Amino acid sequence: MTLTPLRRLLVLAAGVLLLAGLGAWSVLSAADRAEEENKPRPGGPAFADGKVTLDAPGRLVFRNTAAGPRRDRLVSVPVTGPAGAVRTASDVSCLRFHSAAGTGVCLQSTTVLGRPAYRAQILDAGLRTVRSYPLAGIPSRARVSPSGHLAAWTVFVKGESYGSAFFSTRTAILDTRGWRLVPNLEEFRVVLDGRPYRNSDVNFWGVTFAADDDTFYATLSTREQTYLVRGSLGARTVTALAENVECPSLSPDGTRVAYKKRVLGKTALWREHVLDLRTLKSTPLAERRSVDDQAVWLDDRTVGYALPAENRADTDDTWTVPADGTGAPRLLFEDGSAPPRPAGGTK
Repeated sequence: MTLTPLRRLLVLAAGVLLLAGLGAWSVLSAADRAEEENKPRPGGPAFADGKVTLDAPGRLVFRNTAAGPRRDRLVSVPVTGPAGAVRTASDVSCLRFHSAAGTGVCLQSTTVLGRPAYRAQILDAGLRTVRSYPLAGIPSRARVSPSGHLAAWTVFVKGESYGSAFFSTRTAILDTRGWRLVPNLEEFRVVLDGRPYRNSDVNFWGVTFAADDDTFYATLSTREQTYLVRGSLGARTVTALAENVECPSLSPDGTRVAYKKRVLGKTALWREHVLDLRTLKSTPLAERRSVDDQAVWLDDRTVGYALPAENRADTDDTWTVPADGTGAPRLLFEDGSAPPRPAGGTK
């Protein structure tokens, strides 16, 4: 059948209406899915918008992981009774976060020329951005030194987890006093087994700082083995101290490192331990579940860490455990990443 100009116009109009209807349906369906994903969990934490600061005594500041419009926001709760407290929510979102002495480091997702990208934001005590640095990959770890002068971050350049068969990381350290950036710890000289060491497969991750603003500890990986290394920013050197140490976290008194140790077994991949830096004696903690996190010290006696929530997808709960291997794990709060040590410490 030959189409007359009028029939062609009618067919074209019908096609345009059909495509418009499909487009509207797609947009509405995506909006419905986003709304469903952003719905707060029944029985989940309550929120109130307000001012969040990093230097308020007696407050914990951490990344909220509860589903809803405040997902990934930095929130604040009192140190006492954090589980049931109303969360004061900021407008700052982070994929990884840490703070000390009024300085914060926030690893964020963003877009550059319409493509996904990541950046490190250095925050002041009022959560205002002081400096911003592009990241080479997916955020993994972040730390600030006790003085607030140094910040470090680790990203995945290849791979998305430490459990992957193949991954590559890049770790940077920033001195905020002069904004001097070490973009890649792989530039540092490595001492392993008492000798200088070089290998193309060297990776670093999980920096933790001592109080002198020079010494740091981190994980070194090479030849399918991991090591705890002690580094010096001034000397640009790292020295291996112990094997099978990942994601170290230095205690407030500077004498011990909490870390995850790779173990064999059906129920765990990593087991939390504490290493005495003077004797290199390692103590397994009472937490027997696999912890893939860089632990935090809430005080000299207590280690905190995040675990995937049971029966709730895509969120973490924060637990604590005594640092001497005694006791039992205790739930600190649901739907949130492990918080940095609060301003003024804890009693």
